[in-house]
Amino acid sequence: MPTGRTWLVAALLALVLAAPAGAAATGSTPGSTTSTTGVPTLTTQTDPNALVRPESLTERPEGRLLTGKEAREIAEAVPKVVAEREKFPGSTVDVFLKGQTRWQVSFYATVDGRRKEIAQVLIQDATGEVSEAWTGPQVAWTMARGYPGAFGRKAAAAYVWIPLLVLFVLPFVDWRRPLRMRHLDLLMLCSLSVSLAFFSHGNLAGSVPTTYPPLLYLLGRLLWIGYRRGVPAPARHLLGGARAPYWLAIATIFLVGFRIGLNVLDSNVIDVGYSGVIGADRLTHGDALYGDFPRDNEHGDTYGPVNYLVYVPFELIWPWSGGWDDLPAAHGAAVVFDLLCLLGLFLLGRRLRDTTLGIVLAYAWAAFPFTLFSLCTNSNDALVAAFLIWALYVSAHPARRGVLAALAGLTKFAPLSLVPLLALHGTQGRPLGERVRGVARFALGFAITAAIAMLPVWLQGDLGLVWDRTLGFQLDRDAPFSAWGRYDGLDGVQVAVQAAAVVFAVAAAFLPRRRDVIGLAAVAGSILLLLQLGTTYWFYLYVVWVLPFAFVALLGRDGEAPPTPEPRAQALPGDEELLDRVGAQRV
Repeated sequence: MPTGRTWLVAALLALVLAAPAGAAATGSTPGSTTSTTGVPTLTTQTDPNALVRPESLTERPEGRLLTGKEAREIAEAVPKVVAEREKFPGSTVDVFLKGQTRWQVSFYATVDGRRKEIAQVLIQDATGEVSEAWTGPQVAWTMARGYPGAFGRKAAAAYVWIPLLVLFVLPFVDWRRPLRMRHLDLLMLCSLSVSLAFFSHGNLAGSVPTTYPPLLYLLGRLLWIGYRRGVPAPARHLLGGARAPYWLAIATIFLVGFRIGLNVLDSNVIDVGYSGVIGADRLTHGDALYGDFPRDNEHGDTYGPVNYLVYVPFELIWPWSGGWDDLPAAHGAAVVFDLLCLLGLFLLGRRLRDTTLGIVLAYAWAAFPFTLFSLCTNSNDALVAAFLIWALYVSAHPARRGVLAALAGLTKFAPLSLVPLLALHGTQGRPLGERVRGVARFALGFAITAAIAMLPVWLQGDLGLVWDRTLGFQLDRDAPFSAWGRYDGLDGVQVAVQAAAVVFAVAAAFLPRRRDVIGLAAVAGSILLLLQLGTTYWFYLYVVWVLPFAFVALLGRDGEAPPTPEPRAQALPGDEELLDRVGAQRV
C-alpha cells in the first residue's frame, strides 16, 4: 500500500488544487487586445502586426505613401503568387494596412468548401518593396517562416548551438577506440540539429525529411538496449578521456548558470508557456479552466489540468498582466522545470550506480542544446520530462510511480502511453500475489492523483467541452512539420504507425526485457518515440520528453558491473528465480 509520505503528497496536492478551483472570483480576468492575426499585443495602436482594412483602395490613408490599389498591383506581380493563383482560378484578394509601416495583401480561394488563404504578401509602404511573400503551408503557419529568434532567441543561434554540441560530445569521446557504438549514438543525437537548422530558416522541404533518420535510429537503439537478452558486457570507460569527474561537475555548474542567464536576458515565451500562465490565472480567480481563452491564445487550453496547476505559484508571485508581455511567471516556471530535470538526473544516476553517473547525466542534460531550446522558449515540455525522470527515480515504489505517471499524463497526454509499462515494472518473474499487489499499489497512486488533479474539470462539469478543447482538438490538428502533414498520400502508412504505437505501448508491459531501470528507460523512450513518429503535429520541443530515457539507456550502461555467474553455479535446484532477481538488482 502507499506509504505515509505518498499519502501526504496526495493530501497536499488536494489542498493546492481545491483552493483555487473552488475560490470565488475576485474580479474579472484582464482582457487582452489583439490584432486579427492573433499576434499578442497590449494596444492595437502600437502593434506592428495589427491589420486594418483601408476605407478606400484608391485614396492614400493618412501617413501612407501607397494606396491599397497600388499595394495590390505590386503583390499580384510577385512570380510565386502568380504561379499559385494559376492553381486556383477565381481566387480573390483582400488588402490590409499592417501596423504603421506595411501593407498585407492576402489571396483566397475556396478549398474543400472553405475559404482558404493561399498566398500572402507584405509590402513596405515607404519603398513599395516586397519584404515577404508566402505560399503553401507557410501562409497559415507563421512559425514555419523562419523568423530570426522566433523560438528561443539566441539559444538557437549557431554561435550558441554549435559550441554546445561540441561540449556535449567531447567528454564522451573515446579517442583510443574511434569505432565505439557510443560515438555513433552521439552523432545521431546531434544530427537532429540539421533538421532544426532547416526549420529555423523556413525550409520545410529540408527540415521534414531530415527529422526522421535520427529519431528512427534512436528508436532502434533503445529497442536494442531494452530487449537485448542478458546483461551486456561493461564498456571500458564511462567518460572517454576524462579522468576527473569533478571537472565535469564544474562544467555542469557553469552551464546551468549560462542557461539561467540566457533565459532571463534573452529568451521569449511562446504560446505554450503563455497558456500555463493564463490557466493559472483562471484557477486563482475561480474561473472555468477550459473554454474562452483569450483570442491571442485561443487554443491554449489544450493541455491537462496539472499543467495549469503547476503554474499557479509562479503566477501568484508574478501576476499576469492580461496580455502577452514578458510573462515573468512563465520564465520562472521554465527555469524551475529545467532545474528539476537536472536534479532528478543527478540523483537518478547516483541511485543507479554512483556520483559519477549522476554528474554525467546532469551534464548531458545541461550541455545538449535541445534542452536549452526548450528552456529559452519557456515551454512546459521540461515539466513533462521532469515528471518522467522522477518516475524513474522512484521506480522501485509502485505507488509513487503511479503518482508520477498521473502527473506526467495529465500535463501533456502522451505519457499516458507509459501507464501499462510503469504499472507492471518490477513484476516480471515475481509470484502472482506480489504482481497483483504491485499493480494495485500503482493503480491506487495513479487513481488518487488523477482524481485530485482533475478537480478543476469535475468542478467545471462540462466534460464534453473539456474533451473538445484538449484531446479532441489535438486529434484533429494539422501541421506541416511532419511527413504526414507535409506530404499527400501517406494516410495509410500513418494509421499503421499509430496502430503499432498503441499495440507496442500495451505489449511492452509484458514482453521480456532488461528488468532494471536502464531497461525501463529504454523501453519507455521507445514508446514515446514511436508515438511521436505517428503524430501529425510534431515539433522539436517534444524531443526533451525522450532525452532523459535516452541518456539513461545510452550512457547508464557504461561502466556497469559485469555479470557474476559464480553464484548460479553454486545454486541449489529451484533458486534460479531468486538469483535472477539479485542479478537484476545489482545492475
